[in-house]
Amino acid sequence: MPAALVAILVSFVISLACLWVLLSPFGRRRMLDRPNHRSLHEQPVPRSGGLAIVAGVAAGMTAGIATGSATVVTFPFALALTLGMAGALAALSLADDLFTLPTLLRLVVHLAAAGVVVSLVLGVADPLLLVVLVLAVAWYANLYNFMDGSDGLAGGMAAFGFGAYAFAAYQSGDVALATASGSIAVATLAFLRVNFHPARLFMGDVGSVPLGFLAGALGVLGWHDGLWPLWFPVLVFAPFVCDATLTLVKRLLRRERLWQAHQDHYYQRLVRLGFGHRGAAWIEYAAMAGCVALALFVRRAEGTIQIGALCTAAMALIAIAVWIDWRWRRAGRDPGKAAA
Repeated sequence: MPAALVAILVSFVISLACLWVLLSPFGRRRMLDRPNHRSLHEQPVPRSGGLAIVAGVAAGMTAGIATGSATVVTFPFALALTLGMAGALAALSLADDLFTLPTLLRLVVHLAAAGVVVSLVLGVADPLLLVVLVLAVAWYANLYNFMDGSDGLAGGMAAFGFGAYAFAAYQSGDVALATASGSIAVATLAFLRVNFHPARLFMGDVGSVPLGFLAGALGVLGWHDGLWPLWFPVLVFAPFVCDATLTLVKRLLRRERLWQAHQDHYYQRLVRLGFGHRGAAWIEYAAMAGCVALALFVRRAEGTIQIGALCTAAMALIAIAVWIDWRWRRAGRDPGKAAA
């Protein structure tokens, strides 16, 4: 069996095994996420599921390296360092889940990790492009964390997004990146077994932050290596990017404190409008599948076709956002009335 398939299989099995431990009577009492005014759940739920994803991916990468000299997967320095940075962010985020670290400290580390990948690994010479890419990768790490608030949502986005990375990298002949992305996708698929509504386990920052970082960093790495255009990782993860970015802009315009918890994300409004966790998840999955299919289909097309596809996806996602806002106002639940 090729080492890449071994690595992906090991990631899935180890993630499942870790989930079994985390859901044991011992594991269920650790790292409880207790409901607050931002939460969409009503009972305490363990938020340690990201540990299973991290362990599964780490085991898969080790298996890929160690599986037979003839079929071994060789991970280049850029990819190895990117995965190492994600591991460091997972450790920091675990500490945050346990002890609640200062927001500024977390942001500085996210920017530093993004800076390491973009500057040292990719060697971007253009200062403006360097700054844009660093901010983009750090934003991915944070927006993914913001979007991890409904059953099955973040795990589903990871399965779709990293699955797209794996397929595109494999088609382009990059076995290492395909193996890493595929391992992440199947580890989150294993996690979805216990996270789809009603969720028995949450991902926590230990899962969401490194996943977001890898979504941005591997996307930039694939662009740097000529596997896909720079817009590809944006379109692949567009449902998360659009929701988090539009919500941030709206809150900025309302002069709200951005670091405070809230329930203004579009996926949160879907849940509260009566669609529930399952309904919101299926709507989001449809948007994810559409964006992934479009990105894969046009990534090698002519420039005008790519621009048309991006505009089509943007208009579709904005239309969904406008529809949700309309439903929200019609239900009498706009932010001003809710505050009153």
